[in-house]
Amino acid sequence: MPTVAPLDLEGHVYGAFFLGDVPFFAASSGEIHRLDMGHKTVEAHQGLLTAVADPLTNSILTGGEDGKVQRISADGSLKLIAEAPRKWITAVAAGPSGAVAYSHGKTASVVTSDGKSREFTEARSIEGVAFATKGLRIATSRYNGVTLHWVATQGAPVDLEWKGAHTLVTFSPDGRFLVTAMQENALHGWKLDSKPGEEARHMRMTGYPAKIKSLSWSPKGKWLASSGAPAAIVWPFSSKDGPMGKAPLELGTRANILVTSVAFHPAEEVLAIGFIDGMILGVRIGDQKEALLRRPGNGAISGMAWSQTGKLLAFGSEAGDCGVVDISV
Repeated sequence: MPTVAPLDLEGHVYGAFFLGDVPFFAASSGEIHRLDMGHKTVEAHQGLLTAVADPLTNSILTGGEDGKVQRISADGSLKLIAEAPRKWITAVAAGPSGAVAYSHGKTASVVTSDGKSREFTEARSIEGVAFATKGLRIATSRYNGVTLHWVATQGAPVDLEWKGAHTLVTFSPDGRFLVTAMQENALHGWKLDSKPGEEARHMRMTGYPAKIKSLSWSPKGKWLASSGAPAAIVWPFSSKDGPMGKAPLELGTRANILVTSVAFHPAEEVLAIGFIDGMILGVRIGDQKEALLRRPGNGAISGMAWSQTGKLLAFGSEAGDCGVVDISV
């Protein structure tokens, strides 16, 4: 039976992360907590809105209500990447060679490791940003679609249109697909490896009863797991047309209890599934065998992260009910 080391924090916790074997917890208050030879805290923002891990630099990128974009290193030190006074930083993304993308309002910016910055402006507010797997290219999700921008060249942007509000945005690990979560309780995807001159093909993934707040790719990109239903909805992406015409897997089904967070194991096709009641299940894709990783708690699971070894799972909740699950015992 896995063991759970609890950590009780005050208020909403946006997400959980690992830098090496040290778990980090990003609170919406702006404090970053870490369990590193004791409980340590650093204040990164006056109100935190977004946070992502940057595995290439072993750091965490955060954006806040104070208009700051910060990089938090494994020792808890802060580095200010950018600042947009009186703006809310609503999305951040980690790119190749230490590049960082962030957005506020209708503007997305990319800061490269040499400190140079480039701005991209959309007609509507930008909800999400993501770097392509290869090449310095970003996607910005917005109302009625996504725009692809080349960062290092003057290449013309590419608009991928689909009516509705697009929030989260993610590239598949092999770069062949782009997927967004929508305000309309659906996922939408584009097949990007079309022949020159061909329009990118659409993929509609619908039927969710709630908004999709969490997405996770399997280690080799064969599967995309999503929250927003009383089971983790896991779409197949191994074929050349991805999930088109295929039904998803439904893992960890629990009556009317919604999945709020999903996180694939770093090496194996094992999915951690966090629920609205604080429970966490581990499910193996191959045989759909389930393991209880944590019993229900005080709040909805808001974020999870595996350690590099895949033996530890950090989790945070909307009620500050956090901890680390050790599955090696």
